[in-house]
Amino acid sequence: MDEQYDPHRVEAEAQQFWEEQGTFRVTEDPDRIPYYCLSMFPYPSGRLHMGHVRNYTIGDVISRFQRLRGYNVLQPMGWDAFGLPAENAAIANGVPPAKWTRQNIDYMRGQLKQLGLGYDWDREFATCDPDYYRWEQWLFTRLMEKGLVYRATSAVNWCPNDQTVLANEQVVEGCCWRCDTPVERREIPQWFLRITDYADELLDGLDDLPGWPEQVRTMQRNWIGRSEGAEVVFDLAGRDEAITVFTTRPDTLMGVTYMGLAPEHPLVAEVAARDPEVAAFVEECSHTGTSEAAVEAQEKRGLPLGLEAVHPLTGETIPVWVANFVLMAYGEGAVMAVPAHDPRDHAFARRYDLPIRPVVAPAEGEAPDPAEAAFTEPGVLVEAGEFTGLTSKAAKEAIIQRLEADGRGRRRTQYRLRDWGVSRQRYWGAPIPVIHCQDCGPQPVPEEQLPVCLPEDVTLTEPGSPLTRDEAFLAATCPSCGGAARRETDTFDTFMESSWYYARYTSADSDTAMVDDRAGYWLPVNQYIGGIEHAILHLLYARFFHKVLRDEGLVPGDEPFEHLLTQGMVLKDGAKMSKSKGNTVDPQSLVEGHGADTARLFMMFAAPPDQALEWSDEGVEGANRFLRRVWRAVRDFTEAGPVPPLPAEPPDDESRDLRRKVHETIAKVTGDMAERHTFNTAVAAVMELVNAVYKYEAGEDKARRGILGEALEAVVVMLSPVVPHITHTLWQALGHSEPVVDAAWPAVDESALARDTQTLAVQVNGKVRGELEVAADADQAAIEADALAEPNVARHLEGKTVKRVVVVPGKLVNVVAA
Repeated sequence: MDEQYDPHRVEAEAQQFWEEQGTFRVTEDPDRIPYYCLSMFPYPSGRLHMGHVRNYTIGDVISRFQRLRGYNVLQPMGWDAFGLPAENAAIANGVPPAKWTRQNIDYMRGQLKQLGLGYDWDREFATCDPDYYRWEQWLFTRLMEKGLVYRATSAVNWCPNDQTVLANEQVVEGCCWRCDTPVERREIPQWFLRITDYADELLDGLDDLPGWPEQVRTMQRNWIGRSEGAEVVFDLAGRDEAITVFTTRPDTLMGVTYMGLAPEHPLVAEVAARDPEVAAFVEECSHTGTSEAAVEAQEKRGLPLGLEAVHPLTGETIPVWVANFVLMAYGEGAVMAVPAHDPRDHAFARRYDLPIRPVVAPAEGEAPDPAEAAFTEPGVLVEAGEFTGLTSKAAKEAIIQRLEADGRGRRRTQYRLRDWGVSRQRYWGAPIPVIHCQDCGPQPVPEEQLPVCLPEDVTLTEPGSPLTRDEAFLAATCPSCGGAARRETDTFDTFMESSWYYARYTSADSDTAMVDDRAGYWLPVNQYIGGIEHAILHLLYARFFHKVLRDEGLVPGDEPFEHLLTQGMVLKDGAKMSKSKGNTVDPQSLVEGHGADTARLFMMFAAPPDQALEWSDEGVEGANRFLRRVWRAVRDFTEAGPVPPLPAEPPDDESRDLRRKVHETIAKVTGDMAERHTFNTAVAAVMELVNAVYKYEAGEDKARRGILGEALEAVVVMLSPVVPHITHTLWQALGHSEPVVDAAWPAVDESALARDTQTLAVQVNGKVRGELEVAADADQAAIEADALAEPNVARHLEGKTVKRVVVVPGKLVNVVAA
């Protein structure tokens, strides 16, 4: 082998070998246990960033480790290719989004290969490929037939300049993030998937995911937000109409002092038609965001509507207001306001001098002054008529029973989760497979006409989607009556593509099915890796899609991902890397300067994978020095000849110690990699072993060289998941004909772990005062005697009486004295 470590030559040779041998190409093998490791696929933005490097290195380390353990490992890669950034780039550069996207994919694929990531590239796809989104369209038409798809008007954030819907996070201080135009809240037709039909299963299934971080499961529970409460009907005075509300606090019903309606509520529209002040208020509200966070953050404002509701239990009349904090999308677009027990209702009541009527008091202590703050905890009912004196829990039940008996309400379960709006008024996305017929209404595109292909040779020069102006795309024939019809111009939310890609990898080459029988071999994904920012939407939608695919008979099981690892961010100078902060580090420069193995080693050693990693140039240099040190150790060893066989017994105590260190390290690294995924401590343990190797002089002694050879082989195999290129070369240098990627993970030799002696810390009243080396089989009496005789311990016991001696086998002795 070469005198010096040349990472660029070493990495090029290893990557060429893997490419030529098809090392990571995998097929279903019924005689081997499958292991499916998947990292969230990237958006092809143009260049990898350090977050990508960390994410994909973690997945590759796990995949290579499990391969060494004998599993049949699938690790695929593809591209989440649709989305608004491609449209923005197309506008800025005058390049069609398809061309820009595919150029980026070609460049980023090369970057991933440079990192030595062991992907089965035969399974690669981009979600903008018609062969991919064809099946998404097919499933959508199936769900239309099953009633899991519907079309309805919905409030959205609308940019009138770009003529597109904006996500809540794309509204900045009431304006479009891209063109700074004031945003409107607009009601437009949207396509929805009935994810709420699966709400209970999605919620209850979280209990069956012990391999997921509790934080993620909690976030999903809160997002689904199952609430037990009551539906309450308030008649409108003098009219044959009623306002229906949902409340989780029926125990506060006796404290209602006004009703609040969303600006989009039909009753508000009726009043606005004759009241200019209300109309102006509704128009003003249309320019605010539609998210709960945006609504919650704004000042609570409203107007009386001149309507009165009738309390369902007391018959008291209650004023009805339009309020900007009430969301049409939640419940019925109406709330019963209880200012004494809800902070939002309280703020509104204070502003408009509305009554505040306390009906719940603390079981113990005093409630806050109702004029100053709301009391929001459960307690005991006061001044609540027949319910006075009941606890909140008992009052909830009693009030629901009374409402049901009077026909004024019912028990109801409500979800925070809303049906999934999958329509986007944008161009660069998968076309929604619907044909609009004036006579027959919306019709699913017949299967034989799929895919509905997105025209790709377009230049985005005008606001809005070019699909709305493309007659060749728009013109269609109704599949029901044969008459002239028009295609749907909305495209799918890009979460649609990322919700089932994991399943498509199992049968990526199938042209007859969305997912075929091979999914039964690979699914569920054993290990999924991605950022915590995807904890809710992506992961929730993927879980929903899996259940839909299961119900179609396409995939096994109830959940898509068995284990989830959410990697931490990469920081520099204490902040997340970003171009705007000027604190980015280009992965390409790092690989070109030090090599991919140095980048991978630094990423795995600098921090546990689920915690933030602080970038350090010194840490990168240290990783590179360590690799050169390992290279020298193997080079120096192999220059003296091949690896001799391991002797039946270590020839001396020093050899016995090194062999014990080797197998202690194997045990630790195996646990760190397999159970805890603490790759940083695994690397640290191998570094300690390398230090021990450097202290051991084998010379030309065959037995000692056998001991040293075992240690070096263990080092190389244990490092190979993290630094696969250098270990590919070192393994060959150690005399192996098969590549290290096909080696077996080293097994712990329990006999090598045996010790003749054990070292124990000795404490006096909990403070370490000495250290004791005793025979491994020493009994408790002997240990106690030796501990008390230890000079420093004896000195700290002078003038004291020993009460008792506690021996913790293998660890410590604690002398309790007074």
